[in-house]
Amino acid sequence: MKLLACNSNVFLSQEIAKYLGLSLIKAEVKKFADHEIFVEIQENVRGEDIFVIQSTSYPANDNIMELLIAIDALRRASAKRITAVMPYFGYARQDRKAAPRTPISAKLVANLITSAGADRVLTIDLHAGQIQGFFDIPLDNLYAAPVFVRHIRENFNLENLVVVSPDVGGLVRARAIAKKISADLAIVDKRRERAGTSEVMNIIGEVEGKNCIIVDDMVDSGGTLCNAAEALLEKNAISVSAYITHGVLSGKAVDRINSSKLKSLIITNSIAADEKARSVKNIKILDIAPLLGEAIRNISQEKSVSTLFD
Repeated sequence: MKLLACNSNVFLSQEIAKYLGLSLIKAEVKKFADHEIFVEIQENVRGEDIFVIQSTSYPANDNIMELLIAIDALRRASAKRITAVMPYFGYARQDRKAAPRTPISAKLVANLITSAGADRVLTIDLHAGQIQGFFDIPLDNLYAAPVFVRHIRENFNLENLVVVSPDVGGLVRARAIAKKISADLAIVDKRRERAGTSEVMNIIGEVEGKNCIIVDDMVDSGGTLCNAAEALLEKNAISVSAYITHGVLSGKAVDRINSSKLKSLIITNSIAADEKARSVKNIKILDIAPLLGEAIRNISQEKSVSTLFD
């Protein structure tokens, strides 16, 4: 078993390697002057079980190309098996035709990864579960829920909690965490007028006098999250925190969250946070390297990955 780190999240790659007691493969992943991407594997990988670690976050297109070229380089170097470890799977929100004459880009990315030569994919909290069916190779979709549940138990009074789904689509995710901590469940009913904006309409469930925890798979602009927090506090919730797997945090999201009424936003390091996000007091980052490390070990040793879901 060997690990190859591309450039999107080097720190996470190093933490996974440290957890497994391994060194990262010596490789050069760089851009030429015209921004063509070049990958050179600088050690023998013939017959090896290789895990390529790359989140396809911003800049998404560059990071996807790095991953594809790295997989191609490994395949041509006669690696025995290549697993694309994608803590954050970019383009996942384009999982269906939302309007006439639009693409299903998540399927296109799945085809590219398969065609490049990957034998399997490992990711965390896919935005849409049906993306697993876009691949003709095995895909393991891990969940950050066990990491979140552990942190909630260590930092909250479980007797006064309500887990909140920010929309109907995230209800299954929120219910799973609520069940593990024996908490009540609430839903934010919202109307989205256009992409990137949302208007909170109603709160379904009892939140008065409760500490609320919003659970979701990603936070992008932060508008929906901040609106949901205000709506919950208007219904006399005591406090609002959020546990979000992928901190995309595009545009002015960090400033928006910093000035919001959120007590805390807890994200994972599936996407490398920039210095500004790390400096904000109400943004905390949880390490998922142990979760990914255990999954990588189990895959390499042909053991069950579903044991990590509990």
